Amino acid sequence: MEPPRTGTTPGRGRGVLASVAAATTVVAVIGVTNLLSSSGTGTLITTPEPTPEPVAVRTVGFGHVAITVPKAWGTNASRCGTPHRDTVLIDDPSAASYCDLPRPPDVDSVELVTVPPSGFQRDETITVDGVYAERRKTSCASDDVCWGAVGFPSLHVWFRASSSTSADEVDQILARIQILPDRVGVPSSWSLDEARDGTAYAKLVQELGLRTEILTRTSTVYKPGRVVSVSPRPGTLLSPGQTVTLTVIK
Repeated sequence: MEPPRTGTTPGRGRGVLASVAAATTVVAVIGVTNLLSSSGTGTLITTPEPTPEPVAVRTVGFGHVAITVPKAWGTNASRCGTPHRDTVLIDDPSAASYCDLPRPPDVDSVELVTVPPSGFQRDETITVDGVYAERRKTSCASDDVCWGAVGFPSLHVWFRASSSTSADEVDQILARIQILPDRVGVPSSWSLDEARDGTAYAKLVQELGLRTEILTRTSTVYKPGRVVSVSPRPGTLLSPGQTVTLTVIK
């Protein structure tokens, strides 16, 4: 295991500027207006700055690694693997159909995968809540789409953030990754090989501290033992001991 790099982030300073004159006192405050009457008396009217509405968020993850995104983001809102609006990508079924669609402007996304994403390289090592991770620095392509990634090799989880807004947006997305010891994200069945074997997936879920319930169905398309659905859906955070229901082909 490589030792993490360490660094410091400078904090923001605070400053106060006061100016006192012998005959006149001027107070400059944003949002404050001093209305003087004809008699020379005054009334100080304070207009408070509007408080921005908090952004509703949701958290998704695999195992004990998770990321927080705006609640308004979709899930697998993509065509041929290309997001058409802000979204989380988990087991994206459209990714199997490649059609080289251009990404619309101002669209942000993060993809959760269990193997290093294509093009991933370790540019630096970091720690997230004390856990070793590898970082692929953010870069932008000729189509103005920027991407970067953070991976946890020991936990088999990678987060690939991309944006047609800016490189800073990618970094802000990846900064919201966290380790949650008391929560467990339902893993992806794609973490297995193409067979998506139900027995192997059930073992993976149980090793993470969750229970499993197995349902069966028939199919003329898939081979026996293949996982065809998982509930709750992969990425959902559960408490240890909760149940994941998987449907396999009998």
